[in-house]
Amino acid sequence: MEKKPEVCKEPVDAVAPDANASPLLKISVPTSAIHCPYRQATLLQQALAPDKMRVAFLLGAGCPMAIHISEGKGTRPLIPDLAGLSAQVRNALQSSKEYKGAFGIIKRLGDIGKNEPNVEEILSHVRSLHDVVGNGKIDGLSKLDLAGLDKNICKHITDVVKVNLPSDNTPYHHLASWIGGIQRAHPIEIFTPNYDLLMDQALEDRRVPYFDGFVGSYRTFFDITSMEQDNLPARWARLWKVHGSFNWWRTLTGDIERRIDGEEGDRQMIYPSHLKYDQSRRMPYLAMLDRLKSFLARGQAVLVTCGYSFSDQHLNETIIQGLSSNPTAICFGMLFGDRAKSLEAVASARKQPNLSLLAADGAILGTIERDWRSDEKQEHPQHGLAAQCGEMKPRSDAPADRCKFLLGDFNVFSEFLARQLAQDEKNGGV
Repeated sequence: MEKKPEVCKEPVDAVAPDANASPLLKISVPTSAIHCPYRQATLLQQALAPDKMRVAFLLGAGCPMAIHISEGKGTRPLIPDLAGLSAQVRNALQSSKEYKGAFGIIKRLGDIGKNEPNVEEILSHVRSLHDVVGNGKIDGLSKLDLAGLDKNICKHITDVVKVNLPSDNTPYHHLASWIGGIQRAHPIEIFTPNYDLLMDQALEDRRVPYFDGFVGSYRTFFDITSMEQDNLPARWARLWKVHGSFNWWRTLTGDIERRIDGEEGDRQMIYPSHLKYDQSRRMPYLAMLDRLKSFLARGQAVLVTCGYSFSDQHLNETIIQGLSSNPTAICFGMLFGDRAKSLEAVASARKQPNLSLLAADGAILGTIERDWRSDEKQEHPQHGLAAQCGEMKPRSDAPADRCKFLLGDFNVFSEFLARQLAQDEKNGGV
């Protein structure tokens, strides 16, 4: 007997508890054992369309990885992910005559189960030891030695991430064009844990004005008052680097300045989470995390994540707290690969109904986890862009005859935005 194809029944929309919630922010409660990727792509498109909707993006390490550049006979990502970056930094330090011995102190992390610590865990560990060593030594390392190790790790990170976009036609440029192409009542906000300047470059290439918490032109300084008051026009995008940037420097007087190069005595502000609470209140790190929480906690809001695997506990807690406090907010968490590769994301989405997790092989919607449908909708306008069947190894282990959700790829998502912008212009604007 011929097997009948699975039919994707349209889910019943359960309105969020707030009676004034936008119809775009409904939680989809499916009536079938599968989810529909075409429907989710359409809901995402509708959520991003209104000019009065508050919209933010969280761009993770997977975004620069979507851009490949030539290397030898092949290609490589423009910037590696955190694991790749950590491996490069470890290799560089272990081959260094000056710091090879000092780097052995990282073996201490293995005592607490971190046998392959990432570079942020290494930095936090080195800085913690620096704060407690006093006038003595730890494993033969003085306070001065640990400060030098910190500085050298940041230097290696900078060597890897201090790159330019290879052309003016990258996913970052498409996102910047989308931001600048639609007049909105509220500014678009971009949050990123990345240390690079790729989004900065794209916004400037597209002549999109933006504010990143710093003011001035010669020695630009962090101004938390301007950030909190936020009186700039809505046409200015907001760019928040929640893990710092290679061009942030803390001076000897404790000020944070944005410059390409530091001066004698400056400390590079890459992953500045080591700062004590009273210090960090006026530092960008906590202020920008507070900004993300505030964005989600106020009124109707849409947060879209791309290239983010939900592996950062501080960011996850901020997102979940914001979503929990505001049922009219929604987060579209788009994963590049399968759900099994992002267990933290899956655990969060199973508990938080307004976190829609959209992976290559399936989704968690309204805390309900299902695979994608098997039958394609080739007539759907999002077919071939947001969803389609076919073999997709190693990205996805889902069967070839099952639909895959494609927007977790930053290249594809940026094209999705470009098409929406082109459609808006064709229709005379929003």
